[in-house]
Amino acid sequence: MSQDAPQQKIALVTGAGSGVGRAVALGLSEAGYAVVLAGRRPDALQDTADRRPGATFLCVPTDVTDPASVQALFDRVKDVFGRLDVLFNNAGTGARPVPMYELSYEEWRKVVDTNLTGPFLCTQAAMRLMKDQSPRGGRIINNGSISATAPRPYSAPYTSTKHAVTGLTKSTSLDGRAYDIACGQIDIGNAETEMTQRMKSGVPQADLTLKAEPVMDAKHVADAVVYMAGLPLEANVQFMTVMATKMPFVGRG
Repeated sequence: MSQDAPQQKIALVTGAGSGVGRAVALGLSEAGYAVVLAGRRPDALQDTADRRPGATFLCVPTDVTDPASVQALFDRVKDVFGRLDVLFNNAGTGARPVPMYELSYEEWRKVVDTNLTGPFLCTQAAMRLMKDQSPRGGRIINNGSISATAPRPYSAPYTSTKHAVTGLTKSTSLDGRAYDIACGQIDIGNAETEMTQRMKSGVPQADLTLKAEPVMDAKHVADAVVYMAGLPLEANVQFMTVMATKMPFVGRG
């Protein structure tokens, strides 16, 4: 490769073994990125990688709630690629759809650790790498949710953490400016994944009735993230909402 040849960009996707994470990882790969696949299940990560034979993937089993595991992930990225251009903080979970007074502390803590502490730990490690690499800088994209501002009933842990992710996005944008690190957020409504299959049979509405809701292909989310990732660092999509057109969101409640 000549010295003038463009360097392949490196992206890292957490929760890359299924759903939105898998769709985004494949989308970034199709766009020419080398993609680091992070998640708890090694077999699921390998399944993602196997869907694009010949593409550049690095599977790194990771628990984003564990600081040591996150540090090992970013050490591996640095050792193999020497840099990181894009982080997609996607790994997330929810709790049982029950009134909050029925939730256990353990259920609450699991969602907070995964949905909020995980993105913080990954963002922190990414910023440390991005600010010192050459060329300096990079982009962090957080997976938020429209539930942050228009929650469903029985979603206190999920809604609370996704609301907090918006604060993390804004703080990261400010703290990263001095180092050419941009941060944006994508808020997703009803992407069709393993986690949203119940949408088709009925989910709680504001009046506590159950109603089936429209969904959209997760590829549309991937396309949006690829667009956000591909902008030059002088431009940034701060917030983007991608949703199933006919879902009850605008005017919900």
